[in-house]
This record gives sequence, C-alpha cells and structure tokens, in this order.
Amino acid sequence: MSEGGFLEIEPKELKFVFELKKQSSCSLQLINKTDQYVAFKVKTTNPKKYCVRPNTGIVLPRATCDVTVTMQAQKEAPPDMQCKDKFLLQSVITEHGAETKDVTPEMFNKEPGKVVEEFKLRVVYVLSSPPSPVPEEAEEGSSPRSSTFENGAQSFQHDSETRSHEPPKEKSSETLAMISKLTEEKNSAIQYNQKLRQELDLLRKECSMHQGGFSITLVVLVGLLGALIGYIIKKS
Repeated sequence: MSEGGFLEIEPKELKFVFELKKQSSCSLQLINKTDQYVAFKVKTTNPKKYCVRPNTGIVLPRATCDVTVTMQAQKEAPPDMQCKDKFLLQSVITEHGAETKDVTPEMFNKEPGKVVEEFKLRVVYVLSSPPSPVPEEAEEGSSPRSSTFENGAQSFQHDSETRSHEPPKEKSSETLAMISKLTEEKNSAIQYNQKLRQELDLLRKECSMHQGGFSITLVVLVGLLGALIGYIIKKS
C-alpha cells in the first residue's frame, strides 16, 4: 500500500547509522492532513531488534506526531550492508477526542466499510565513517605533490650513491702526502745504501791490500747498513 490521505510520513524510509555494538536511532514525523482524529500503529518484521516509541498513538487534526525508532546494538554487519527488515504504519480515522489509551489492536482490523491505510517503510543502513572521496587526479596517478616528493627522494638517493664513490678530499690529500714522503725516504735510503756499498767495497780493497783484518770502521758501517736495510723493509 502507498501513502494515503490520512497521514503524511517523513521520511519515506528509516535510515540508521550502522556501527557495530552501538545503538542507532532515527525519527519519523506523522502529519495529519485531515480535520479528524487519526489513530496509528507501527509494526515491524523484527520486533526484537527495534524499539518504537510510541508504537501507537493519536494524531490530532492538522497536527504532527514524532515517532523514534531505535535499533539495538548489532554484533555483526549484514552482507553488503543490506537490510531486509520492514516497517508497516497503519492509520485509521477514530472518534473525536480519542486519546492514546483508547487505541486498541481491533481498531486496525480490516472490515467492510472501514478504511485502514497502510504504509511500508524499508530500512537503510548508513556507514558511520564513510571513506573520504579521492580526487580524480589521485585515482589516475600520483598527485603532483607526491610525484615531486618521489622525484626528490630519487635525486637525493642518486646524489648519495655518486658521492659514496668519491674519496674524501681531506683523506685523499693526506694519503698522497704520506705516499710521497715514504717514496722520498725510500729513494734516499736506496741512494745511501748504494753509497755505503761503494765505501764498503773500497774498504775491502784496502784491507786486501794491507792484508789486515776487519777494522772497527768496517764493523760500524756493516751494522749501519743492516739497520738501514731493516728500516727500509719495515717502511715498505
């Protein structure tokens, strides 16, 4: 049945903000479009799940009545967030001056010559935290800001790799200076060694000519030569 001529109902469906383990409520406004007293009754296909206050009542002529429907806390969400629960609002013209306490189930029985209007309302679940909309540019590709950041990160990484292959300037200059110094010392030692060898040869010749033993000078020179050779080997 569709909306009839007794009551206007707003909204046309019950929307509940769905959140697990939390109650959710929504309101209905019943507007009496007639000059008569209208009795109403609210039914649901799942009475244990919902609480309707008031579920019966009287709407005065040209007046309104608010109805609050509360959904009990749910332990799990339905598949695809689709709810099959339904509500049925029945309304009927009643006697003038009727009150809520006068409303009985029998008033809504369908009888010959009696008009009982019915309006069905479906239940809709709304997510408590809907995902924020994503800009089209972000869907097609990365945003300019993220691209800039990524390019910057790549450049930074490339610079780091390039610099890692370059020897530090201070360390390179110190190493070159040390190598140069050692080379000079080595060359000097070689020259000095050659000079000592020449002098030793001369001394040997003199000794052979005089047919004498080794002199003290020769012993000293041989010792110096051995020490120098050891020093050169250690430095190298």
